[in-house]
Amino acid sequence: MALSRDRDNAKKIVGRKRGIATDALGLLLAVTVTAASQSENAVGIKLLNNVKKTHPTITKAWVDTGFKNAAVEHGARLGIDVEVVSRNPDVRGFEVVKRRWVVERSLGWLMLRRHLTRDYETLPASSEAMIHIASIDNLTKRITDENTPTWRDTY
Repeated sequence: MALSRDRDNAKKIVGRKRGIATDALGLLLAVTVTAASQSENAVGIKLLNNVKKTHPTITKAWVDTGFKNAAVEHGARLGIDVEVVSRNPDVRGFEVVKRRWVVERSLGWLMLRRHLTRDYETLPASSEAMIHIASIDNLTKRITDENTPTWRDTY
């Protein structure tokens, strides 16, 4: 049985890694929750498998520089063109990276849910379900044009 929680020595975190795949609008396509010790490539391969299984028409994916050749090669085997989007090394400080901001914005929307700011779940499947629930909540609020409350308003 694989560990559901572990330590990522590179990022100095204990717990789990959450990986999400979104479309161009930031709507959730796939979620993967793994032990923090798993590499970005392992998370990327699981995400690509989930995306291809649930959305077989996907042909293009953009990923950040944490994903290396293994994820790119696996995407090619699945028929998905995986492009690694990297920062311009000449720019200091903050820079908007092409296509990467869509996922970052989606993660920001999800983290407005207080339950997702900490890892309370025992099973990775429960964590994935909570991410799906938060995504559904975001989508319904966008459709109904409601304001999204933040945890700051709940004291």
